[in-house]
Amino acid sequence: MTPMIPASALAAALAPGTPEADRPVLLDVRWRLGGPPGRPAYEAGHLPGAVYVDLEEDLAGSPGPGGRHPLPDPGIFGAAMRRAGVCLGRPVVVYDGGQGWGAARAWWLLRWAGHGRVGVLDGGLPAWEGELSTRTPEPAEGDFVPAPGGLPVLDADGAAALAREGVLLDARAGERYRGEVEPIDPVAGHIPGAVSAPTTENTGPGGLMRPPAELAARFAALGVGPDTPVGVYCGSGVSAAHEVLALASAGIGAALYPGSWSEWTALPGRPVATGPEAG
Repeated sequence: MTPMIPASALAAALAPGTPEADRPVLLDVRWRLGGPPGRPAYEAGHLPGAVYVDLEEDLAGSPGPGGRHPLPDPGIFGAAMRRAGVCLGRPVVVYDGGQGWGAARAWWLLRWAGHGRVGVLDGGLPAWEGELSTRTPEPAEGDFVPAPGGLPVLDADGAAALAREGVLLDARAGERYRGEVEPIDPVAGHIPGAVSAPTTENTGPGGLMRPPAELAARFAALGVGPDTPVGVYCGSGVSAAHEVLALASAGIGAALYPGSWSEWTALPGRPVATGPEAG
């Protein structure tokens, strides 16, 4: 079953009369690399009942040797989710401003932390045709306690091995993969053996996720077969989560390298490849 939730399906799930246990908790995860902050946009209008989640504070640890957006401490992440009203047995739907990266990060973390009922609003806020609210809700405290291990992760050694033994997808823009530009991290290029697979090619008109069959064909053309071990990285583990989401939409499981390029280039002696070939 695809993790993507059409706006019409979400509206139906939020309709009056839906049992509380089936009514999804809504998380607004508006975020863009380099800003502006998402909270002012949230306060200007959000899905009724949605709670704002700050990616930098709630969905990532402090920048450092482990990358620009390392995984958050499970205790801190769990506390943030409980404040937002997240419960283990109740569905959660996450959304952002339409790019999909912030929502995918929240989806991935919740699934990694053991929550089994998490969906992503397809197309984000722009796809929503219902009313918006400026009221900040005060949900009852949730009961969600993270149990990490629900989704696979890679460290640097694991990513290097997977690039040779399976398929390691690089979700960044092609010019960053090729080493032509690097606007953020200190070194340009890619992990040797990785395949360029920009996450922007996972979506179509309106920012909607491409249909599962199209995604499956896309990944097959990149060397991903039914039994191929697959991993994904990006600059700091955010857009790569969107690639893992796209793979999941196509019925393909994949591991995330959370440290990604920002960690790889901070580790002494890690090789770097440039150009259009995997290397």
